[in-house]
Amino acid sequence: MLEVIALDADDAVAAQAGGAHRLELVTDMAADGLSPSPALVRSVLAATDLPVRVMLRDAPGFAPNSPDGLRRDAAALREAGASEFVLGFLDAKGWVDVAACTAVLGELRGCKWTFHRALDNSADPEAAWGVVAGLGCDTVLASGSPRGVAHGFAVLERLAARQDEVSLLVGGGLQPEHVAPLKAVGVTGFHVGSAVRPGGWAAPLSADAVRTWANLV
Repeated sequence: MLEVIALDADDAVAAQAGGAHRLELVTDMAADGLSPSPALVRSVLAATDLPVRVMLRDAPGFAPNSPDGLRRDAAALREAGASEFVLGFLDAKGWVDVAACTAVLGELRGCKWTFHRALDNSADPEAAWGVVAGLGCDTVLASGSPRGVAHGFAVLERLAARQDEVSLLVGGGLQPEHVAPLKAVGVTGFHVGSAVRPGGWAAPLSADAVRTWANLV
């Protein structure tokens, strides 16, 4: 499965044309991806029939700025048509902020969701896996290390062995040469963003680059 980061409806069209299987919709990549507006969600959903996972994040880093604000955002995004989400919060000590996650998840009953790379930045990513699985996500996005996949392979291999009801989605510095060894240890989900934007985040998403990744996966 190949998930591609989309910033707008044009990205969604290009990603689908290239063979992506799912989109992660975010805005403001200068802050590593924040929640999109309801209007942006509507335009993307109208442009594609791919599953779209919508980011719920209101500040750089992994602490929520306002759980109550995020609850309101979640409700508005659901009203706009979103039914799948991406979120994940840590407390000041680097442990999963269960209270903040649970507060936001109160608005997402019945929705599929991904716990994102907050896991890589937690005090103990392998211990965090069990905590986030207990919160009800069906996917965890991870690179195994805050420095990316190249530094996190050993952790990813151990997390891949723990997949059951929760699937591992690998992203964060993912390179083509990583795919085969990751598949060999049981990884089936791959996530790319800048890798399908040869011109950088300000340039259009490349359907050809997505197609190359889709074929590789």
